[in-house]
This record gives sequence, structure tokens and C-alpha cells, in this order.
Amino acid sequence: MSADTDTAPAAAVVPARRAASPWVLMYHSVAEFTDPAEDPYGITVTPAALEAQLLWLRARRLRGVSVGELLRARAAGRGRGLVGLTFDDGYTDFLTSALPLLRRHDCTATLFVLPGRLGVDNVWDPLGPRKALLTAEGIREVAAAGIEIGSHGLLHQDLTAAPDDVLQQELRGSRDLLRELTGTLPEGFCHPYGHLDARVTAATRAAGYAYACGIAPGRLVGPHAMPRTHVSQADGAARLWIKQLRHRVAELRRVVLP
Repeated sequence: MSADTDTAPAAAVVPARRAASPWVLMYHSVAEFTDPAEDPYGITVTPAALEAQLLWLRARRLRGVSVGELLRARAAGRGRGLVGLTFDDGYTDFLTSALPLLRRHDCTATLFVLPGRLGVDNVWDPLGPRKALLTAEGIREVAAAGIEIGSHGLLHQDLTAAPDDVLQQELRGSRDLLRELTGTLPEGFCHPYGHLDARVTAATRAAGYAYACGIAPGRLVGPHAMPRTHVSQADGAARLWIKQLRHRVAELRRVVLP
């Protein structure tokens, strides 16, 4: 074989595996209710249900923490046994109902709030009951209790449909307002409705956020499009186990995309 042809075959290009995304649970409101009609969007769990879910985590030697804490622990090789807990929208009942239970079970969490809707209600949920949102003082009280405060934008709107100037205000404007409120620039962002695309993901990264949460970001999954598992009132031990298993299987199937 000539020198020109006597070459080793090129190595096959094998897609590298993406680092597995952590398991992050998504909550919204924690409040008492008896009629499913009171919760048409499935965003409410009772305090008793939340406590049972936290006890399930403990029984499996898992502890709920903020997303920021979870990511730092994983980067340091100490993430084993940690699960992210997130609460979207910043309802007043986080302070009155969720926070005492988190403290009781030695958990922290990330609360994603809307600094453009302080002290009003969830107007973006037309079919649901009105739920009060935290005031500026309430957000400061939550932050002082050791809960990570992240941005959910200003007004809870679909950012994939927003023009560029609105997108920047929702991302950068909300971040600046939260720094004024708490004295700390938030690390995390939560995409309203879980809606995101490549433009929104890139803008979130450029706005300075260290991470961002969605729901099911598909091929865009990454630090600024983190998947989460929705937790509902119906999620007892069996359903939580299945949801954890689904997360593990989904992560095993992920590969780095071009």
C-alpha cells in the first residue's frame, strides 16, 4: 500500500453524552382546597400533601434545596442526594404555608417572583381563583429566611412571542428590580409557562443569568433551559417514584446536539 493510502481509518465521530440535568421539582401554590374546580390549572398542593412529599424525599435520603445550591454542589462533586425545589409566581402562601414546612424538614428552595406584579394577583390565569402575590416586603422576608429568589420576568408573559425590547425588559429589567428589592442580583430565571426557544434561551444567557428553568425544553435542554418535574396534589409515593424514574430515563437518552 502506498504512503498516500496507508493511513489509519478516521475515528468514528460519536456524540458525547450531555451531563445529566439534576432532578428539579416544580411547585406553585401551597394552600387548602377541597374542590378540584378551585384548581383548574393543577398548580395547588395542600400543606399536608407538600409535607408528605417532603417526607417521601427524606425516606429516600434526598433533600430539597434551591437550584443555585444544587448546581454549586454538583459542580463541587457534592450533588448526590440533593433535589431542586422550585416555586413559581411568588404567591403569598409560600410565606405562610410552604416556608414553615421547608424549615421543618431542613429544606431550602428557589422562589421565582414577578417584580412587575408586586402585591396583586395571578391575572394571567383567567379560569383559576385569584391568588395573592407577595409584596416587596414579603419577598424580602422570604429572602431573609434563606430562600433563593429568582426572576420569573416582570408580568408573566410568553417571551417567545415578545418583541426584542420587551424580552430585554422582562429579563434585564426584572433582574435589576430584584437586586433593588433584595440587595442581591438573582442567578436564576424561570421561563413563564415553560415556553422558550433558541432566541429566548440566548437572551437569558446574555442577560447574565447563571441558569434558567423551563418545563420540557426538548432539544434546547441545558443550563438556561433546565427541565423540571411538575408536582401536583395527586402525587403520592408511587407517582413520585414514577416521575423520578422518568427523569432518569430521559437523562440517559440525552446527547449533545450540534
